[in-house]
Amino acid sequence: MEWTGLNELREKYLSFFESKGHLRLQSFSLIPKDDNSLLLINSGMAPMKKYFTGEVTPPRKRVTTCQKCIRTPDIERVGITARHGTYFEMLGNFSFGDYFKHEATAWAWEFCTKVLQMPVDKLWVTIYTDDDEAFEIWTREVGVDPSHIVRLGKEDNFWEHGSGPCGPCSEIYFDRGEQYGCGSPTCGVGCDCDRYVEFWNVVFSQFNSDGKGNYPPMEHPNIDTGMGLERLACIMQGVDNLFLVDTVQNIMKHICRISGVKYGDDPKKDISLRVITDHIRSTTFMIGDGVMPSNEGRGYVLRRLLRRAARHGRLLGISRTFLAEVAQTVIDENKNAYPELDEKRAMITKLIGVEEESFAKTIDQGLQLLSGYIDNSGNKVFSGADAFRLNDTYGFPIDLTKEILAERGMTVDEEEFQRLMREQRERARAARKNAGADAWEGESDLLENVPETGFLGYGQMETAAKVLAIIRGGERVQSATAGDEVALVLDRTAFYAESGGQVGDTGSIESADAMLEVRNTTKNHAKNYLHHAVVTAGQISVDEEVKASVDREKRLAVMRNHTTAHLLQAALRRVLGDHVEQAGQLVNEKHVRFDFTHFSALTKEELGKVEQLVNQVILSGRNVECREMPIEEAKKLGAMALFGEKYGDIVRVVTVGGFSREFCGGTHMDNTAKIGLFKILSESSVAAGVRRIEGVTGTGVLDLMNRTIGEIDEAAAALKLNNSSELVQKAAQLSAELKEKDRTIEALNSKLAGIQIDSLIAGAKQVGGVQVITAVFPGTEPDELRALCDKARDHAPNMVAVFAGTRDGKANIAACVAKEALAKGVNAGQIVRAVAQLAGGNGGGRADSAMAGAKDLSKLDGALAKVEKIVANMLK
Repeated sequence: MEWTGLNELREKYLSFFESKGHLRLQSFSLIPKDDNSLLLINSGMAPMKKYFTGEVTPPRKRVTTCQKCIRTPDIERVGITARHGTYFEMLGNFSFGDYFKHEATAWAWEFCTKVLQMPVDKLWVTIYTDDDEAFEIWTREVGVDPSHIVRLGKEDNFWEHGSGPCGPCSEIYFDRGEQYGCGSPTCGVGCDCDRYVEFWNVVFSQFNSDGKGNYPPMEHPNIDTGMGLERLACIMQGVDNLFLVDTVQNIMKHICRISGVKYGDDPKKDISLRVITDHIRSTTFMIGDGVMPSNEGRGYVLRRLLRRAARHGRLLGISRTFLAEVAQTVIDENKNAYPELDEKRAMITKLIGVEEESFAKTIDQGLQLLSGYIDNSGNKVFSGADAFRLNDTYGFPIDLTKEILAERGMTVDEEEFQRLMREQRERARAARKNAGADAWEGESDLLENVPETGFLGYGQMETAAKVLAIIRGGERVQSATAGDEVALVLDRTAFYAESGGQVGDTGSIESADAMLEVRNTTKNHAKNYLHHAVVTAGQISVDEEVKASVDREKRLAVMRNHTTAHLLQAALRRVLGDHVEQAGQLVNEKHVRFDFTHFSALTKEELGKVEQLVNQVILSGRNVECREMPIEEAKKLGAMALFGEKYGDIVRVVTVGGFSREFCGGTHMDNTAKIGLFKILSESSVAAGVRRIEGVTGTGVLDLMNRTIGEIDEAAAALKLNNSSELVQKAAQLSAELKEKDRTIEALNSKLAGIQIDSLIAGAKQVGGVQVITAVFPGTEPDELRALCDKARDHAPNMVAVFAGTRDGKANIAACVAKEALAKGVNAGQIVRAVAQLAGGNGGGRADSAMAGAKDLSKLDGALAKVEKIVANMLK
């Protein structure tokens, strides 16, 4: 058995099964497609579920893959032990109703003993306790020594996940030797110690469970196997864990160079090295597959991993951002097997760098506040409200709070934290739901026997067609009459179906006896085009001949905007850099909306350059070419693929002469000159690392100009100007006058507040040797409150002042404590938190100065009245 590198092992496995008639498929994206049951792909079988259930026909009955996987249940354990990891690769060979136990077992054994030359005496096989057939095949056909076969129960050797395909399995183990054993006389295969390592699981899917304990045999049984690539590499390289495998170790060595720390010298630092190594592998692959940082779903998993890695970098003494550098090594170690990493290198490293930089700005403040809260609490259970404030205001993740608290022997009130998070989500959640296309997804099963629609819309906007099916009210019907809302399926159509960010076409359908207004067009997975329409006159029936006509003006407007979206992406990459990738788009007849990866707002100059570049291409009258080609040819031409999307073998490529080349299935102008002009309306942020530009083209630019001129004229009239050209000068004059008045008002307010402070100090309450004053100042900003506090504190060394400022239905509360009062145990942070909580808010800060917010103004006076009692309880 020779030492074999991880990349070589992957290739040996895939090549071996190709030699056995398997189709090698590229790894599916980590983002599940059409599967809401998974956040991220977590096994080799997961993306092939529809092949196993028969919903989708596989490209071949024999398939082999090396699948990228992420598992997140044990994130907190990663690093603490050398066993846990979030990212791994799963080798697999699959049979969809083709070969079964005889071939699967023979090939598994051949690969282990002949290709990898594993010692036969080190290999063990487990089978399901009742699977005598497997025992006979392993011993009589494959030639495994019966003494090296172990029967295990349902928990270990029967694969089942609810209802559906299931069956017994065989696992192959490698004996690492007595030195790894537990020393128990019963130590053997299945023991929890490190001696026997299970590395290959061969599942015989031969039953179809109904979920109620019944297991009828499948007519065409399947094979589903899984072998962890890193685990296999551990065996072949003679190392104890995945962090010592060659490609993974190279990533860790990069971290060691940056930190000046050597792996194996310090157990605590080893934990940090393992955390960073694992998490940067995971995040690099996740971003490469289109996952973007966010505060929920898979985006939150990504952000959590990046932030955990960044914090452990600090624990190693790394005081700068560094994760993007290490991501370069991750890409270099994996780019041959996963070329998309190299293609997306600029974007991956840019996003990681920006996310780490953003976290670095909040982590110091968050750690300081957390330490202050811990010091002030004196409890073993940390307040859920404080944890929520750290998360909500300072971006400090709850898992990081929990991790730091655990290091101090504390826990957090998660129930309170989750309650506050739920309340926040309910407040923020907009009642937005696209009931259009989604509402028709359920109709797919009604069209099971309807052939796919022939699409003619790239070359024409009108066609004769035949009605194949009519859906009304969720049912298939033979006919529909005036007033009915229906979905019509035709044998062919010029109507573009909503997809790829381009809206569906509208228009009309006419038969000899009926007229229909088409309001949208969608399509299902079987490529049946659904014309969502209202019958405006007559009766329409299945098998009738019709004329289907697209709304020409609307389609042309959509095409102008879609072609411009391509020009916009190319221009953004030229102005901002190659990290720019499309992250979403919407093109309709009114405007183009384009989302892209970038990490800061565009300057006025950058927007101007982008707009100018797009218009230069439009006015140069460049031809737009659309053609289908093999995906490898498209990649060689440099065509841009949609970020995170998976494509078939044949793709459609849209090329704008010498400027843009993209994969796209949409409709386009044949020459850029027909677009007219392009004008950017706005640029904004839609998510962390994702920006949005909205713009208009063609007649939309004329409409914008007319609206703008009209608004300018109205503004000039409102200011009683004779000429709109005087508007700018008049606006500047008014602005200067208002600023001067604001300064006058502020000076008067400050003088009035000062007079009031002197009066308050004169009437200060004496509480145990300290002076206490409280007051409410309507319309006062937080900065003004702090200034008033400072003035009160400077008046006397034993002063305690608590002031509230009210504005727009909310209150800000400031507290300050002078030196002598501090020495007596009075704490501004605790005072302001207690007062704010009485008025439906929260806050805190330093012992000498603190701020808080409150929402219930009706309780504010009562809360301030409790200050004397709060101070009295603090005095030593």
